[in-house]
Amino acid sequence: MSKEPNRRRTTAALTAAVAGAAVLAGAPAAQAAVVDVAYACETKIGPKSAVSPVDIKAVRNGSAYTITMSFEKGVSDSPVELPKGVMTPRAELVLGGDAEGTVQVKGTPNTAAVPPDTPIRIGTLTGTYTPKKNGKVTFTAGRLTVHALGMDAAVCTPENSPAPSLELQVSGVSGGSGTPPPADDPEDTGAELPRTGPLDSAMALGTLGGTVLLTGAAGVLWLTRRTAR
Repeated sequence: MSKEPNRRRTTAALTAAVAGAAVLAGAPAAQAAVVDVAYACETKIGPKSAVSPVDIKAVRNGSAYTITMSFEKGVSDSPVELPKGVMTPRAELVLGGDAEGTVQVKGTPNTAAVPPDTPIRIGTLTGTYTPKKNGKVTFTAGRLTVHALGMDAAVCTPENSPAPSLELQVSGVSGGSGTPPPADDPEDTGAELPRTGPLDSAMALGTLGGTVLLTGAAGVLWLTRRTAR
């Protein structure tokens, strides 16, 4: 019996398995975009305004998500020097989509003195989001507060109705309601976030795809050997 048909069947099976694994591994769970937020700030020296690109990301950690919010520019100046460790920012992220409410994120005290009349660098703020149900959740920059020298030195509110900086597809919530959108949802565009941890959906699906690939290849090769005999 010619071995050519067997080779063709083996090649076709391997190609299909690899394609399936690639599709599974490539399914995004979060979409992020850097959004310009126009802040109007009330400060102890009068109103200030500034525009800062804001980036929000999420990394799954067990049943919750670690949320980070970072600023590329300062939003207010300090009229006096701020010594090391006296300034701490905090912010609210407004939830949307299949969730409502806010998530609180907070930064760490400034690691270096801030000279007078220079923009206050906000840095990265961190918080935790624990979903109550499955579905699509958006995160939008909300009120930002800069606490310095024992008082809230600046309270900044977005005035340009910014778009969400993060869209997160929540799944695997026990008893949670909500139906995830199909994989080809036209709203799923943008850069995929890096995700880590054993519960990461993309990694789990990628492993499943690899298992299908190996199992399928072994089965086809076994059948090929039996046919060749």
